[in-house]
Amino acid sequence: MPHNQAPVGRAALWMVGAILSFSSMAIAGREAGSSLDTFEIMTYRSFVGVIIVCVALTLTRSWNQVRIGLFSLHMIRNLAHFTGQNLWFYAVTVIPLAQVFALEFTSPLWVLLLSPLLLGERMTRPKVVVAALGFIGALVVAQPNSGQLNVGVITAAVSAIFFALTIITTKKLTQSEQIGSILFWLTIMQLGMGLAMAGWDGQISVPSAATSRWLLLIGCAGLTAHFCVTKALSLAPATVVVPIDFCRLPIIALLGIVLYNENLTLTLIAGSLLILVANYFNILNAVSTKTTHPTTAKSQ
Repeated sequence: MPHNQAPVGRAALWMVGAILSFSSMAIAGREAGSSLDTFEIMTYRSFVGVIIVCVALTLTRSWNQVRIGLFSLHMIRNLAHFTGQNLWFYAVTVIPLAQVFALEFTSPLWVLLLSPLLLGERMTRPKVVVAALGFIGALVVAQPNSGQLNVGVITAAVSAIFFALTIITTKKLTQSEQIGSILFWLTIMQLGMGLAMAGWDGQISVPSAATSRWLLLIGCAGLTAHFCVTKALSLAPATVVVPIDFCRLPIIALLGIVLYNENLTLTLIAGSLLILVANYFNILNAVSTKTTHPTTAKSQ
């Protein structure tokens, strides 16, 4: 890969890791949700994450990465993510996985609207077209019936707004913070939030041995997903990185078919193809922009 195309290519590879992590977390969340509520799942997930992050920082002697200077921005990011993640975990337990992911993928539209204001990224017509194409594909797969709205559909849709805020604040943090600091405050803050919400009534369920395995997977997958997304956002603009995540939809749809007997339909296939095409042209557009206008692309 030519040097001026390498950052976008590396960002795409990091997003592959994020896609696998998010898919694993959805399956584990559905399984754990049969015996724990979402706040309890988030508490145990964050507890696993704190252990992993602290061990990693110690082994790599990277505690100097952790800073308190942007504490308020970390808090905003983690409040947004904590809210969105709880809504998302609830949705995966009550509606089909493909529908959850499809509704979640409306978040790029919010990113496109807010990135010029909060990140200073330049809005272009190809970016809007690509995001719209991916969103149409997601709707084709989900087939949301406005006459039969339920709590699961609503929570999945609302979670997308909070995930968009998470993406934007993550991009802002990567301009001055290292990944070790971002992940440390992610796990510490959300552990505190989880304990406060799960234990407000004085009762936190103790997971069984079987559920503990799913919680361990959630903790590890959640952490690797954030690591991969943060790395990708440090290499390319948010409006380039986010649409790549659309590939998660056809993957989770196939897993839903295999694991939960969810139906494979022509609309699922058509929507998935639209999403893949959108991602392909999004990457081509990003590479073309960097090649034709290297100075402008860098400022994004």
